[in-house]
Amino acid sequence: MTPAEVAALLAEDPRLIVPVGTCEPHGPHLPVGAPTIIVERLADDLSADFGVLRAPTIPLGVSRGTHVAQPGDCSVQRKTLHRLLNDLLAGWESAGISECILLSANDHIHHQEALLTVITQGARVRVADIWSVPIADLLTVDHCALAGGEAETSLLLHLAPALVRPDLAADYPLDPEQMRRYRSGRLRVPGENVALGCPRAASAPTGRALYERLRETIGRRIFLSPPRDA
Repeated sequence: MTPAEVAALLAEDPRLIVPVGTCEPHGPHLPVGAPTIIVERLADDLSADFGVLRAPTIPLGVSRGTHVAQPGDCSVQRKTLHRLLNDLLAGWESAGISECILLSANDHIHHQEALLTVITQGARVRVADIWSVPIADLLTVDHCALAGGEAETSLLLHLAPALVRPDLAADYPLDPEQMRRYRSGRLRVPGENVALGCPRAASAPTGRALYERLRETIGRRIFLSPPRDA
């Protein structure tokens, strides 16, 4: 878009969708940066649905971490991501943006902290974590979204099937204690590139149902419902 086209759109709706991705391996069967692929597609569709400007994707986030570095893993520290977002949002705010919607598919606690603590002069910041949307009823084995598990693999089978290698998928179910540590950001996954959960249970129809749920729920909660402080 030209600057004039951007200005014309902002005059009608001064909101901005900011997709924040992650570049890390989520198992041998998924492309590096699978969360980025998901949020880019969702950002495109939400932008089209509601006529809201969409920023270029931030492709890097805070990774979950492994005992040894993995090929293709490009992570940043929480403070680095936080400072980058502060700088970007300050510039966008000065150009007329009154609300920034940070869209993420990475539920790592430190990644979420970086998004939730962004500071602006006056612009509203709303964080849309896609994995906060209830999806358990759509899954067959996993009870929630896990890195490379049934939910994420299903979404990729729906959105970008050519990039998925189901023949390489291997299940790594978590027991209750491992799940608790995963949620708190303290689970250290094995050194090899493994997915968490049960990616072999994934399917494209499940991915289609998941994507429709995410698109409808986030659209309704973020773009149609007023924020709590409105």
